Amino acid sequence: MTSLKTSRRASKLKAPPPKSKKKRPAVINPLSGDHDIIDFAPGPARIGAAANQLGVSRAQLLETAGIKKVKSAVAPAKLDEAAQARIRELLEIVSRISRWAGSSEQAFAWYRAEPIPAFGSRTAESLVKEGKAAAVRDYLDHVALGGFA
Repeated sequence: MTSLKTSRRASKLKAPPPKSKKKRPAVINPLSGDHDIIDFAPGPARIGAAANQLGVSRAQLLETAGIKKVKSAVAPAKLDEAAQARIRELLEIVSRISRWAGSSEQAFAWYRAEPIPAFGSRTAESLVKEGKAAAVRDYLDHVALGGFA
């Protein structure tokens, strides 16, 4: 008798509305797990969305990426390819460590302020500004595999 009641109750539940198909598919970083996922897909970086997710202004995000003399209201498509690549590198690194840090905001704080002993106590931010994002990614891969920091 109990199963009859529960089956009637289950049949009265409504199905969720269909999801919109207009959204751009997110690139899911396997290291980010259940935490925030930052989209760093190829193409124009979503500066506004990324800045909002990291809790900073667009101008601060651009400054952190080492892009100078850019108005905060600039469209991402108007940035040159090198600037867009640097923003994507920043977002990829922050996304990769967000699981370890606990959130995207904490990962961004690590990116900007935490000295990395393997690079002479320089921060990930200073390394990416010099074009050494690949070295930071290699370092993160090394640590992820159990290597020493």
